[in-house]
This record gives sequence, C-alpha cells and structure tokens, in this order.
Amino acid sequence: MDTYQWLCLLGVPSMLAGLFLFVKKQLERARKETACIKSGVQALLRAEMISEWNKYKEKGYAPLYAKESFENLWKQYHALGANGVMDSIHKEFLMLSDKPPQARNSNSSIPSESMKGEKSD
Repeated sequence: MDTYQWLCLLGVPSMLAGLFLFVKKQLERARKETACIKSGVQALLRAEMISEWNKYKEKGYAPLYAKESFENLWKQYHALGANGVMDSIHKEFLMLSDKPPQARNSNSSIPSESMKGEKSD
C-alpha cells in the first residue's frame, strides 16, 4: 500500500467521525437552548397568570375577556409541560364572578333615590 491509500484509508473514517461528533454536539446544544427557552416562556406565562390572578382577586371579579385571556395563558403553559403549580389558581380564577360587586348588588332591596324623598301618610 502506498501513502495515498493509507491516507484514504485513515482520512475518510476520521473525517466522518469528526463530522458525526460535530453534528452531535450541535444537536445537544440546540436541545439545551430549547429547554432554556421553554423554561423561560413557562416562567413568563406563570408570572403573567399570577399577576392577573392577584389583580382580579383584589377586584373580586374577572370579566369574560380576562377569563378567556387567562384560559389561553393556562393552555399554553400546560402545553409546555406544566407541573400542576397553576392548576388551583386556574380553577379559582375561573370561579370568580363575571360582574363587579356593585352590579351584583344592584338588584338588592335598597330603595332608590326617588323613593327616599316620598313620604307615606
């Protein structure tokens, strides 16, 4: 065997092994980056849901548009592999009333202003 044959015999497998290791390293790096991005998005979704929960819990109600938005956030969070941390907050948020406390109490037995001024004999 001459030098050219030895180089071909050793060079081609070495190049293929090097290429394989390079691709493997790139895939591992891409997987790590994807996992980091996934964790970051999950953290942002969780922070937004907690913020919305605190905001509307303090108000005592959540309008339908807020509930729909919260539901969308929760679905995306859950699709990323949620660990159940937000499940109880999700259920409680959806149980909030759709109307403000004043609107819920407007049908109570409090006399209106026009009736207050009238005197009964």
